[in-house]
Amino acid sequence: MRSPNAWLLAGLMLLLCNTAQAGLQLRLETEGLSAEQQQASQALLDEAMQALPPRFIEKLDRRIDVGWTDDMPSNAYGQASLVSELDLNRNLLASLTDGSAATKKTYRPHVTVRREMLATVLHELTHIYDRSRLWPDAERTLIQRCTRRNNSSGLIGIPDECRGQSDRRFTLSDDPRLLDLAGWPQYVGRRGEREQHNRQIARSPDIYETSSPKEFVAVNMEYFLLDPSYACRRPALYRYYKEHFGWAPAAKDACSKSFAFLNAGNDFAKQPLGQVDPERVYAVDYLLAEANQNWVSRWGHSMLRLVICAPGRPRGPDCRLDLDQHLVLSYRAFVGDVQLSSWDGLVGKYPSRLFVLPLAQVIDEYTKTELRSLASVPLNLSRNEIEDVVEHAAEMHWSYDGNYYFLSNNCAVEGLKLLRSGSNNAKLVGLDSIMPNGLLEVMKGRGLANTSVLDDPREALRLGYRFDSFRDRYQAMFEVLKKHLPIKQEKVEDWLALKADERRQWFEQADLRTSAALLLLEQASFRQQLVLAQDEVKQRYLGARELKNGGMDKANATLQQILANSGFLSRPAELLGTGGYGLPQPNEWQRLESESNLRQKQLQLLTGDLDKEVRALLEPGRAAEMAANEANLKLVGEHLRKLHKAAGGLELP
Repeated sequence: MRSPNAWLLAGLMLLLCNTAQAGLQLRLETEGLSAEQQQASQALLDEAMQALPPRFIEKLDRRIDVGWTDDMPSNAYGQASLVSELDLNRNLLASLTDGSAATKKTYRPHVTVRREMLATVLHELTHIYDRSRLWPDAERTLIQRCTRRNNSSGLIGIPDECRGQSDRRFTLSDDPRLLDLAGWPQYVGRRGEREQHNRQIARSPDIYETSSPKEFVAVNMEYFLLDPSYACRRPALYRYYKEHFGWAPAAKDACSKSFAFLNAGNDFAKQPLGQVDPERVYAVDYLLAEANQNWVSRWGHSMLRLVICAPGRPRGPDCRLDLDQHLVLSYRAFVGDVQLSSWDGLVGKYPSRLFVLPLAQVIDEYTKTELRSLASVPLNLSRNEIEDVVEHAAEMHWSYDGNYYFLSNNCAVEGLKLLRSGSNNAKLVGLDSIMPNGLLEVMKGRGLANTSVLDDPREALRLGYRFDSFRDRYQAMFEVLKKHLPIKQEKVEDWLALKADERRQWFEQADLRTSAALLLLEQASFRQQLVLAQDEVKQRYLGARELKNGGMDKANATLQQILANSGFLSRPAELLGTGGYGLPQPNEWQRLESESNLRQKQLQLLTGDLDKEVRALLEPGRAAEMAANEANLKLVGEHLRKLHKAAGGLELP
C-alpha cells in the first residue's frame, strides 16, 4: 500500500504535468508524411506558435490537429474547422519541404509561398480563437448584463454602453470598438445597428478583409503578428490588438510623428502634399456653415476644423491665431460633372470622400461666394481624443470611399462617424443626428460642444469662433457710399445690380475711405458675375451636350480632363497604386510628392485652358459686363492708390 506522501507526490506531479500542457497545442498529423515533410511541417507550426501572443495561447486551451489534404481548391492555402482542426493544401507541401517556398514569389499579399503559409496558419487559428468567445471577465460581465437588459426591455432605452454588446457571439469580430475601427460603423438613428458594407476599400493589404468582420479580424491579425510596419500603417488597430492581448510583437518599425495628406485647395500652384503632426493640433472644432435656400444646404454644412499651432509655438489658445496653419476636414459628395443631380444625391450615386482643405479657402467659399456665416465651436475632447481623431481622419483620408446620400449619409452623418470612431468618446456612442445644425445641438446637450464662445458676437469674430457672411460687410461698405456720395440706391443688392459703367461714374468723386469701400464692392460684384457666368455656361454646356452641339467639344474635353485629374485630391490612394497599405510611410512620400506635383501642374494648365474656352462661350452681354467689371477694379484701385499717395501714405517699392 502506498503511503499518503506518495499519493500526494503523485497528485502534485499530475497537476504540474497538466499545467505544463495547458494552453494551445498544435499536433501535426504525421501519417503518410516522410521524415523531411514532418520536419518542415513541424518547423512551420513551431514558427506560428512563436508568433502568437502568450495570452492567445493561454486562452485557446485546446489541441488542434493540423494535417495536409488534397481536398482543397488549388488556390487555397488552408482552412480550419469550427473547433479543433486545421487543414493545409497538400499541393504546397513539396515546396515547403525542399525550401523553395521561402523564395518562390506569389501575387498574394505576403509575397512568398512560405510566408503565405505561415500567415494562413495564423489566420485560421485566429478564426478558432474568435469563435471561442474568450472574453476578459469584465467584458463578459458587460455582455451578460446587456443581453439581460435587451431581453427584458428591448432596444428602447438601452444604455449607450450596451449598444452592440447584447448577444455577442465572437471574441473580437463583433466587438463594437473593433467594428468602428474596421469600417462597419453604426447606422445613425438605428440604435446601434451596423452598416452592412465596408467602404474602407482603398489602401487595403488584402481586399478580402472587407468581406466580413470575421475575415477582417483574421487578416489584420496576420499583419499585426508579421509586419513590423503595421503599427505605423494602422496605428489604431495595432493598439486595439495590443490592448486585447496585453502584448505586441518585438519587431516594430519606428513611426513618423506626422501623417501625410493631400490638400484639396484650389491654388494649383501650391504643392498639394502636406503633413500634419497630431502633437501640433491644439483643438478640434465643429465648423458649421449656416443654412441657405439651396435645398441641399437648408440644414447647413458640417465640417471639422483642426486648430493647428504654427511651428515653434507652444500648444495653447494662441494657436487659434495661426489661421494659415488650420485645416478643415469636410466630407463632400465627389461630383464628377458640372451638374449636381438631386436624384443621384438621394440614391447615393456620388462618392463620399474626406477632403482636406485650407481654412482660408473654406472661409472665402462660404462667407464671400455663398454669403453664409461660419460658426467654429470647440469640442470638449481630451488630449488623447484629439490626437486619435486626427489619426483616424488621416486613415479615412487614405482609405475611405463611401457613398454620399443627401438625407442619410451626408456631411453630418459622416462627421459624426469620424468623431465617434476616432475619439471613442462614450458621450458620442448613443448620439444620433442626420442634420448638421441638429448635430451641433445634440453635442451641446451632451456637453461635447462649447457654444458659449458664440454668446458675444463681436468677441466671437475677434477670436475666430465666427466668420460672418460678407453680405453684412458689403452693406456696411454701401452705407459709406450713401454717406459720401449722392446715390439713389437703398440696399447693397440694388447697387450691385447696376451695370459696371453706371457705377464707374462715381469713382472720381470718392474720397480715400469711400474708394476703399468701392473697391470691396467691385470685388463683390465681380464674384457675383463669376457665379452668374458659371451658371450660364453650365446651362449651355448641358444643353449642348444633350443636343450634341459641336461648339462645346473643346471645352468639354478640357473639363473632363480636369474632373479626371482632380479625383486624386479626394482619393489620394490612387497616386500610390497597389503597393503598400494603410497610412503612407516616409518611403512612399517621395513618390506621393512627385505624382501629386505632376497632377497639380496638369490641373493648373488645364484650368487656364478652360478659362479661355469658357470666356469664349459666354453670351456677349455677360462677357462685356465681366470685362467692364475687371476694368472697374483696375480703375478704382488706381484711384485709391493716387489718393493714398496724396495723403502722404507709405508707398511700397
